[in-house]
Amino acid sequence: MCAKIKEKIDASIEGKLRALYELQIIDSKIDRIRTVRGELPLEVQDLEDSVAGLETRVTNLMQELTDLKDQVTEKTQAIKDFKANIKKYETQQGKVRNNREYDAITKEIEFQNLEIQLAEKRLKENNFAIEQKTEIVEKSQHDFSERQKDLKLKKSELDEIISETEKEEKDLIKSSEKASEGIEDRLINAYKRIRSNTRNGLAVVPVERDACGGCFNKIPPQKQLDIRMNKKILVCEHCGRIMVDPNLIATEA
Repeated sequence: MCAKIKEKIDASIEGKLRALYELQIIDSKIDRIRTVRGELPLEVQDLEDSVAGLETRVTNLMQELTDLKDQVTEKTQAIKDFKANIKKYETQQGKVRNNREYDAITKEIEFQNLEIQLAEKRLKENNFAIEQKTEIVEKSQHDFSERQKDLKLKKSELDEIISETEKEEKDLIKSSEKASEGIEDRLINAYKRIRSNTRNGLAVVPVERDACGGCFNKIPPQKQLDIRMNKKILVCEHCGRIMVDPNLIATEA
């Protein structure tokens, strides 16, 4: 009776190892598909952010340029108005009846001349700012156009890769989810934790040439024998990956 119970336990362990190994094979295929995409999704996202930022910058610069031109128009008109006022005061100056009125008008003429000088100074500053801002706008528009071209190219590359692999990836994801359902939570959690801590996403590896298939450190003969027996879930003492007999699955899907 005890022998039969032990046989059932051993078979269960072998089944768990096989299920984990099958899951790893499926997930590795998903990883390979995503590796083909490489950094393209991130590059596309970065370019989209860059294009959006440049578009906002160009819009703001164009508004600033419009404001400067409005100020130039305003100052130009103000200078005309000040000159008209001077002519008016000069006409009045010839009709004054006493020195007090003459002095008052003279002060008004001087004030209008000062206003003209100040407006001309602001006008000069605004025209210089317009020249500088125009150069910045042209450069920003060029950068915006170039980024749009880069984004279009990268999106085209990404769309092409996705169209070639999308169906296969979806099918593999479904297979991975289905394979995970048959594995107890404790093992799945351990599997996911190991995968997240490895650069290549390998949590379950076969023993190859007397070494761990993940970190390639040598495995002691006795431990290799235990792995081939499929009666224990054993991990590599160097990298922590779950190790299995390469013959556990005769043919990889």
